[in-house]
Amino acid sequence: MAEITADLIKRLRENTGAGMMDCKKALSEMKGEFDDAVDWLRKKGLAAAQKKAGRVAAEGLVAVVVDGSHGAVVEVNSETDFVARNDKFQGFVAAVAKLAAQSKDLQDLTAKPMPGEGKTVADRLTDLVATIGENMSLRRMATLSTGTGVVASYVHGALAPGLGKIGVLVALESTGNKEKLAALGKQLAMHVAAANPQALSIEAVDPAAVERERAVLTDKAKASGRPEAVIGKMVEGGLRKFFEDVALLEQTYVIDNESKIKDVIAKAAKEVGAPVKVAGFVRMALGEGIERAKE
Repeated sequence: MAEITADLIKRLRENTGAGMMDCKKALSEMKGEFDDAVDWLRKKGLAAAQKKAGRVAAEGLVAVVVDGSHGAVVEVNSETDFVARNDKFQGFVAAVAKLAAQSKDLQDLTAKPMPGEGKTVADRLTDLVATIGENMSLRRMATLSTGTGVVASYVHGALAPGLGKIGVLVALESTGNKEKLAALGKQLAMHVAAANPQALSIEAVDPAAVERERAVLTDKAKASGRPEAVIGKMVEGGLRKFFEDVALLEQTYVIDNESKIKDVIAKAAKEVGAPVKVAGFVRMALGEGIERAKE
């Protein structure tokens, strides 16, 4: 049996992230064999993660990372907001966001090796569950690129650079001044965070959503008892308002509360020195769509 020294326990802690008592027990169980102790802790961590997997994780962090004309955003969930302030958790989420920028999809991301570690993203997440003691999940990721122009970002409710409650990416295509283009992109990203558009343009709005809205507006108009010709105008007016709510280019700019986004972009093109096109956007809000446990 190999001697279990304080240095050996320390090395095991640094290697696995497990607590001191768990490291000491692992070395004792495995008769001082370091690699066997690592495996013992990993199995223990996996078992702990499986036990916690059924618990609702709707807190955590959204992270964004941008490199010129390419950006990525990820959501990593935990059970409590307290964990979002944990340095280890923040470091993990920031590292995962950088890896997401090089990944095809979530499956590809979870299989990627963590920088400077001999573990994948999935393995490292399992270790965090075991050491921090909460259920966690790498829920989703998205990337955005543009051939000519910039990708700008904004994080709302930031706890650290690039980490917060809402993450937004906006891709702008233009051959104009990159610095001015990036400033415009940042302002548009702030608008997207606040206004939560569902589509880029009227044409991009889900046709099924349009038909549902049309049906609701028609029923309301008919209930008013107005003539058929008036009902048609009421429905079309309601649809215009609907598009102003859900289509980014039709929305009212939250920064001046009067201009349409499409007009803001047209005006900015003169300052940038070339036409500007919004190629796309991504908005990811922490915990959206997760059914939370009721107190």
